[in-house]
Amino acid sequence: MAQIDEKVLWGAAVKLRDKCDPADYKNVVLGLVFLKYVSDRYTAKYNELKTFGDGRENDDDYYIADHVFIVPEKALWKNIASYSKDASLGQKIDGAFEELERHNNELKGILPKTYSKSEHDKVALGELVDFFTTNLKMKDADGDFFGQIYEYYIGAFATYIPQKGGEFFTPQSIVELMVEVLQPYKGRVFDPCCGSGGMFVQCSKFVKEHRGHVDDISIYGQESNPGTWKMAKMNLAIRGLSGDLGESNGDSFTNDLHKSLRADFILANPPYNVKDYWKPSLEGDPRWLFGKPDTKNANYAWLELMYAKLAPKGKAAILMPNGATTSNTEDDKKVRTQMLKEGKVDAIIDLPDRMFSNTGISVQCWVLNKAKTDTDVLFINATKMGRMKTRKQRVFVGASDDNTYDGTQQNEIDLIAETYHKYKNGGYEDKLGFCKNATLEEIAKKDYSLNPGRYVGVDDSDKLSEDELNAQIKQTAQDLFTLIDEGKALEEKVKEILKREFK
Repeated sequence: MAQIDEKVLWGAAVKLRDKCDPADYKNVVLGLVFLKYVSDRYTAKYNELKTFGDGRENDDDYYIADHVFIVPEKALWKNIASYSKDASLGQKIDGAFEELERHNNELKGILPKTYSKSEHDKVALGELVDFFTTNLKMKDADGDFFGQIYEYYIGAFATYIPQKGGEFFTPQSIVELMVEVLQPYKGRVFDPCCGSGGMFVQCSKFVKEHRGHVDDISIYGQESNPGTWKMAKMNLAIRGLSGDLGESNGDSFTNDLHKSLRADFILANPPYNVKDYWKPSLEGDPRWLFGKPDTKNANYAWLELMYAKLAPKGKAAILMPNGATTSNTEDDKKVRTQMLKEGKVDAIIDLPDRMFSNTGISVQCWVLNKAKTDTDVLFINATKMGRMKTRKQRVFVGASDDNTYDGTQQNEIDLIAETYHKYKNGGYEDKLGFCKNATLEEIAKKDYSLNPGRYVGVDDSDKLSEDELNAQIKQTAQDLFTLIDEGKALEEKVKEILKREFK
């Protein structure tokens, strides 16, 4: 598969820095990468079909069958690149996207058409087009390669663009863990705050890796931000994934675009601690199955909304800030207590800090289970796991974005997921400092706190006893005295040598 250096990709983005709004140049760069990708793929297919000599290169069906988008002449990259030094470049790019939408139904209404905006630096835009012409060759690339570029940019931009309302790009390492825990082989997968669609992409990869058919999962999503919603649509389209993300963007609380949906799997990373989500229309909402959520913090509203969208045997993996498991606001505690008493909390997984590229925040993964009948909860403390991928970001050992993994160490995602599956299917054992199966009675004694650290305990099996510690100190002291004596003897020998040589 084609490869490209991430530093090269970021070098392209830097060409636009300080020349347009940071939130805007994300769309500028991603749009151009998309245009280059579809053009290169179409041109490669066109040349392949032309070798047959029977005119099939002009038959759209051959392209569609191979998941290649139809790219008319005006939208081809070579045509756009010829205007890189021309003042009309922005208009030409916008026109190319209009042509793409006209010839590909799945792209209608989702491509960026803002390149002709007067505030865009025309020289920098032309330099970016020239840069991609020279450095970004994607005729042999597949949708997964483009997706890697796409996700790299989304993650990289997340580091530089200020986040609002606790919205963070979900690291691939964490998404992989959530997918391995739920194992969505077949069924309806839903994310009510889907961002750029990373959860869906990882689900499709999971199915393929386990020799399943990606058509066995049905994708449903919703996203309130219009720009991010379009990015999610693009992200699915270039991978050949069909998904229902609604006819437009929309707020999952006040404008549920999938009212009748009951999902088999929900994977989500909702914005944390949102204060202004509540609207009068949410009063008495049937989704509040465990009680009315706090109107000044959306964390438990998200948990209830997602639980309500589960099918009778559905499961959800939901990321929440650490404070959610111990929140003692009146409504939060009532909802949490009721969820526990009804036995719908399957597991809480405490994750390491610095997993996110743009914040040091640490989070916990809640696993909810609609079919669960007992009231026990599995607690997993994974806070000591992972290693630093960069100076600022940690990844799980063995994750696909752990570039140093050589297979000799325990794959931490597998370890966590296996612990959960043994808990559900047999063979599970508590491990001090790592995992604990707690009863409702034990949880009630801790005032219904769901912080794993309060249950798994501390593994001090390697800790020395007082006698062992004293013995080690004594031995160290003896070793030190020996070294001092040896040092003195060496010093005397040096003196003797010097006296002989320099008398």
